[in-house]
Amino acid sequence: MTGRSRRGVKFPHIGRRSSMSEASEDGSKARALADIQENPNGAGNNQQHQQQQLSDYEKKKANFLERTLWTLIMIAVFFAALFMGHIYIVVIITAVQIMSFKEVIAISSGASRARDIQSTKSLNWYWLAIAMYFLHGESVIYYFKHIVMVDRVLLPLATHHRFICFTLYVVGFVFFVSTLKGGHLKFQFTQFVWAHMALFLIVGQSHFIMNNVFDGLIWFFLPAALVITNDIFAYICGITFGRTQLIKLSPKKTVEGFLGAWVMTVLFGILLTHILMRSRFFICPATDLGANFFTGLDCEPNPVFIPQTWTTPELLFFPPNTHFSITMAPMQIHTFFWATFASLIAPFGGFFASGLKRTFKIKDFGHSIPGHGGITDRMDCQFIMGFFAYIYYHTFIAQYKVDFDEVLEIVATRLTIDDHKKLLLFIAKYLVNHDAIDPSIVNAVEKSLTAGH
Repeated sequence: MTGRSRRGVKFPHIGRRSSMSEASEDGSKARALADIQENPNGAGNNQQHQQQQLSDYEKKKANFLERTLWTLIMIAVFFAALFMGHIYIVVIITAVQIMSFKEVIAISSGASRARDIQSTKSLNWYWLAIAMYFLHGESVIYYFKHIVMVDRVLLPLATHHRFICFTLYVVGFVFFVSTLKGGHLKFQFTQFVWAHMALFLIVGQSHFIMNNVFDGLIWFFLPAALVITNDIFAYICGITFGRTQLIKLSPKKTVEGFLGAWVMTVLFGILLTHILMRSRFFICPATDLGANFFTGLDCEPNPVFIPQTWTTPELLFFPPNTHFSITMAPMQIHTFFWATFASLIAPFGGFFASGLKRTFKIKDFGHSIPGHGGITDRMDCQFIMGFFAYIYYHTFIAQYKVDFDEVLEIVATRLTIDDHKKLLLFIAKYLVNHDAIDPSIVNAVEKSLTAGH
């Protein structure tokens, strides 16, 4: 009876649980159905988003591989030219300045390509040819007088070099003025000014870099290596502990990366200088353009490459006769200043280039190097660094030796008696200013020369 009676018994609480579960399932299905009705392509869009992410990854991967490949190619070509000799480096510098000039000029004419004024565009290349002939001709005449001055063809070109260049420039100037056209004046004058600015920033500074090659490969290779090293360590230090933005023109540059790269560049530069000083091929001037790394060069080393020992005086807080000494070449001290310039000043050449690109709303100056952009994108810091190296070398390091016998010959054969008297008085005053002779001697010389006159 009890078993029978259980057939008709109802359990309200079980019924309620079932109804709640069913309602929940029905609500979920309803919401899912509503979502599908509202966004029927949701699943497809998600799949497309995943495919887009995969596509972006593949593009970045391909770009990284392409960039790495061309980096290795550039390194191989550069070191091959470096070991083959000075003339091959000169060829590379010439090619770089031509391609950089082309990229910079293309920026200014990009917005006005519809204006087909062939004469104005051709004139830009004429300015380039004249500038290269003038500046590099000056270098050849200065560094290779012993060759130029004895050649029947080159001698008149060298003697009248500056007048020839001035004449060629005047011809171009007259041609430019005579081809001015109404309605295109702004474009033509913009091209004229832009070309001259490019000549100053690119060809002018390349001229000094080329002179560095002739003065000795270390004056070319060391500054170039310092800039590259600083760029690498600025990236490494920036992504490692960079927090503070350095400059708005380059948002990815950080103060921490900037200063960290300075320290690392100084250390690397001192080490690299120590290595390069051992090779006469790097420290000797280019007296033989046929020389290479394996044949080498021979010269008397500049004193900056000869190690010296510096000893400190007795210090107050140390025991008597306590001294500290360090042995290093003066060039390694000079390298500290070179590395400082490469780290703190040369990057502003890159910031300048970034500002220029933002002005014209372009990402790169060109596409000369796959994965890297244009030649100018890679050389923006090198130009000012090479210019600095030339000025620093000729101000603090270069030696200007004059043969005493040649000076005596010039004094004896090319100066008049009055010139001799002036020279005598000048030498007397010079020696007095350097405390080499008694000041009364100057008065005696003046009286003697006056009496003789």
